[in-house]
Amino acid sequence: MSHPAVLVFAALAVVLSGAAPVDSGQHGGADTTCPLTVKVLDAVRGVPASAVQLKVSRKTEESSWAEIAAGATDASGELHNLIEEKDFRAGVYRVTFDTKAYWTAAGQSPFHEAAEVTFKAHEQGHQHYILALLLSPFSYTTTAVVTKVDE
Repeated sequence: MSHPAVLVFAALAVVLSGAAPVDSGQHGGADTTCPLTVKVLDAVRGVPASAVQLKVSRKTEESSWAEIAAGATDASGELHNLIEEKDFRAGVYRVTFDTKAYWTAAGQSPFHEAAEVTFKAHEQGHQHYILALLLSPFSYTTTAVVTKVDE
């Protein structure tokens, strides 16, 4: 495995471990209260990516997208409570991260305008999702941790 690939996997492990400081005592690590949690890491500086704007959309029966939530990551690069359990039903979701605004604010000229992650929720029953995004101005990597929730 090449050196950069090892760094990418190590950084994602840190993001998913919940090692970043957390503003609220109820979040960080294995979050059992939020059905969809987002964590973003700046791979260039090796820090949590704060103030990353994002939107969550759900695919409609007509195959269009309806925005259902929006927000920005906090100082720990996390965003919790994007959507309530009752509103996070089975279906196809898209999370769109405004990476251009993040990199522009950091004085960089990024290649991509946005990072999009599309996924099917609750295919295996009721689940919670942690969506992690590792950013650089010319690439991004994403992974998810999916946990079964006792119904």
